Amino acid sequence: MAQLLIVYHSRTGGSRQMATAAADGARAETMTVLRTADVAGPEDLLRADGYLFCAPENLAAMSGPMKDFFDRCYYPLLGRIEGRPYAQMICAGSDGSNAARQIARIAQGWRLRVVQAPMILCTHAQTPEAILAEKTISEADLGQCRALGAALAAGLEMGAF
Repeated sequence: MAQLLIVYHSRTGGSRQMATAAADGARAETMTVLRTADVAGPEDLLRADGYLFCAPENLAAMSGPMKDFFDRCYYPLLGRIEGRPYAQMICAGSDGSNAARQIARIAQGWRLRVVQAPMILCTHAQTPEAILAEKTISEADLGQCRALGAALAAGLEMGAF
């Protein structure tokens, strides 16, 4: 059975909800491991057959703990996970595209294979109060996250990636 690793960071709950929904969708299809960015390490990536990275956008970039995850894992895995499939989800306050570009650039360095365009969910949080507030992702958006997790997992199980 294939293994999907979902790595996420969440400060205000949005990315956590997205990652959990994706894991719920994926578990029906394949073995799924959900790890926070501060806990996940190179050994988790080596064990997995594919990846889903989920991060919040902070100051037009991926969050610091997600960047730290990539910093800790990048060189130990260089040349060891090439060709594995990945997708990503971004919980953004306004745009999210720069955070998605940063993750895509790291994945390109690892020679991972993108199998889905980045899913960017925008919360429209623009004031300090809204930015710092606990997020609630709509059921419709969580449904999209579940569908992405299920599709990625099914592709792994079928050998499509």
